[in-house]
Amino acid sequence: MNAPFKLRPYQQDAVDATLKHFRKSDESAVIVLPTGAGKSLVIAELARLARRKILVLTHVKELVEQNHAKYESYGLVGGVFSAGLNRKDNHHQVTFASVQSAAANLEQFKDEYSLIIIDECHRVSGEETSQYHKIIEQLREQNKGLKVLGLTATPYRLGMGWIYRYHYRGFVRSEEDKPFVHCINELSLIYMISKGYLTKPELIDAAVAQYDFSALTQNRFGEYAEKEVNQLLNKHQRVTRAIIEQVMELAVKRQAVMIFAATVDHAKEITSYLPAEQTALITGATEQRERDQLIQRFKQRQLKYLVNVSVLTTGFDAPHVDFIAILRPTQSVSLYQQIVGRGLRLDEGKKDCLVIDYAGNNVNLYHPEVGDKKPNSDSEPVQVLCPRCGFANIYWGKTDGKGHVIEHYGRRCQGLLGMDEDDEPMPPFEQCDYRFRFKECPHCSAENDIAARNCHECKKAMIDPDDKLKDALKLKDAMVIRCAGITLNANASKLKITYHSEDGEELSESFDFSKPAQRSIFNKLFGRRLANSQAPQEFSTLEEVLAVQTLLTAPDFVIARKQKHYWQVQERIFDYQGHYRKANEI
Repeated sequence: MNAPFKLRPYQQDAVDATLKHFRKSDESAVIVLPTGAGKSLVIAELARLARRKILVLTHVKELVEQNHAKYESYGLVGGVFSAGLNRKDNHHQVTFASVQSAAANLEQFKDEYSLIIIDECHRVSGEETSQYHKIIEQLREQNKGLKVLGLTATPYRLGMGWIYRYHYRGFVRSEEDKPFVHCINELSLIYMISKGYLTKPELIDAAVAQYDFSALTQNRFGEYAEKEVNQLLNKHQRVTRAIIEQVMELAVKRQAVMIFAATVDHAKEITSYLPAEQTALITGATEQRERDQLIQRFKQRQLKYLVNVSVLTTGFDAPHVDFIAILRPTQSVSLYQQIVGRGLRLDEGKKDCLVIDYAGNNVNLYHPEVGDKKPNSDSEPVQVLCPRCGFANIYWGKTDGKGHVIEHYGRRCQGLLGMDEDDEPMPPFEQCDYRFRFKECPHCSAENDIAARNCHECKKAMIDPDDKLKDALKLKDAMVIRCAGITLNANASKLKITYHSEDGEELSESFDFSKPAQRSIFNKLFGRRLANSQAPQEFSTLEEVLAVQTLLTAPDFVIARKQKHYWQVQERIFDYQGHYRKANEI
């Protein structure tokens, strides 16, 4: 049967990439499409093309219903297995199910399925006790060659990391096992907007007031403790009132407003300042029936303001939303894009979507997801070329006024070695082993990740830098400085390096370039790390070193031992990551 919808080119690309991948591999795969890209159409087309039984899973009944409706719009009939929709039918070739209902009724899924499609697949964890894992293992018992495909707008989550290992453009996202193996297709938000597939966001910096969450401590998920956030917000109730007054003023010419609050108490306060007859509040505690009614009234334009706390970032579709007010902190580019994405769907008469960030998140909507927590507020995604394989890595870093990278926080090159004739990675998947930041093994000199406890080559234990510092600080004849910078002086064949602490203390040592052994040590320490390891160099002469001395990387700590009349440098600790404060850090 012919499709009633003509797929957009990028949707067809996603379908083609899926067919191509699963023709040659049974390894799990992910498709990454921004919010509003029409994942349900991609799912419907894949289901239409299927010749054997497939199961489409998602976590909320709204998406089960939406995906099923798109499939049946082809004139085909599919089953729905969802307690929330009061249906448990899995006898058709294609079944659309909620993960909760399927996991609770595993005995009803004993047929042979060829494919599982998981919508919003960033919710899949690597834990064997998860509902997704139980369903996949149940179906694998019937078909060892079961294929698993995930679709999401957010393949990276703070605290969890990337949900896949290898990217089809030839780079590695994770060295550890992940729920999915490959990302086979990805589309950027900026592409969707520039091509007119999504509404243009009007990002304005006109906040009448802003919250400052910078003093709060983030947990490992990059989020803030609710109690601390509430304490901060309680001190700034005037700020909240001023913000909402501005939101209402700007909303006069807008159709629908979504407000993202930081906590439940914060959301209640916000709601109290809005006109009651035009406002709905939805939190995780809102009962399902009430939630459904409120969302329906909002979609039917009976309500203008929808205030929520972390519950409407996925699986929510109201195309007429044209004003997004962000009053919650986040360091996740993906989550920020999802929030803004609630207002970017196309709708008749809609020209743009106003977006105001009142939380000072300092997130660039068009930046790529880096894959690590933002190290500090003035960091931005920077491109760093690997000097070994040439791969263009994206890391957090800093640039000068001309856009040149002056610092970055990358560790290991993410490039994949070995590409096929279509310029796609081919097995065996081998990651480039060049490291921008590393810890050298004292036993075999192999370069290891800065957090490694055992050498990946000789497997021997490596002394933790914190232990080195702790032991040195206990000694009366040892001196430890936090190195804030270095200066160089040349005299004949000798190069003197002086290490300066932030308190004015100094330690120094010399390298005699006429002696190959000393020249080799200098190159290992400083030549290898030139320009943050972006341009390693084997120096032969002092003149070569002095010509690029501003690009030499200073160690974070220097340890020296007292000799009769001078201090002898014994240890230089680079790329430090631990409990001690580094120079010029607060």
